[in-house]
Amino acid sequence: MSGAPSLPSFFQQKVVVGVGDVAVSNNTNVVISTFALGSCVGIVVYDSAMKVGGLIHIMLPDSTLSPDKAQKQPAMFADTGIPLMFRNLMGLKAERTRMKAFVAGGASVISGSDMFKIGERNIAAVKKLINTLGITVVKADLGGVNNRTVHLNVGTGEVSLKTPIGNSKFSLA
Repeated sequence: MSGAPSLPSFFQQKVVVGVGDVAVSNNTNVVISTFALGSCVGIVVYDSAMKVGGLIHIMLPDSTLSPDKAQKQPAMFADTGIPLMFRNLMGLKAERTRMKAFVAGGASVISGSDMFKIGERNIAAVKKLINTLGITVVKADLGGVNNRTVHLNVGTGEVSLKTPIGNSKFSLA
């Protein structure tokens, strides 16, 4: 039947990652998404051998800005959220040596001069931590002025990137 949904699509689950949140999964029927990455940075990580993936939506680079908030919501900050995501991924049997990443966001979305340069600071913090962990970044879409929406299909490793100027798909598998 033309246009009929496939059997797996009946069982597909969507997990939405909000600002300052993280999700990981080894359920091959899950799509993990985050919307409207502006100055925030999203990191998608995938281990194709184990079909384990995760996505974090980082709001700020450094938890020392608000230690109390970092205790309650560690995924809000790059320095506390990224290690948390990797611990959670490894808890699902992902291995760091097999992980591939996609990084998006860090835009300058404020009109005029952005004296705080949050997007730039987020990008620098994320790059530093990912390099320290030795994770291969397959693709990045960073900076600029456009927001981004990202989806990870845990079953296939396919990443969809949506921006106001276009959409693209690629695989982390």
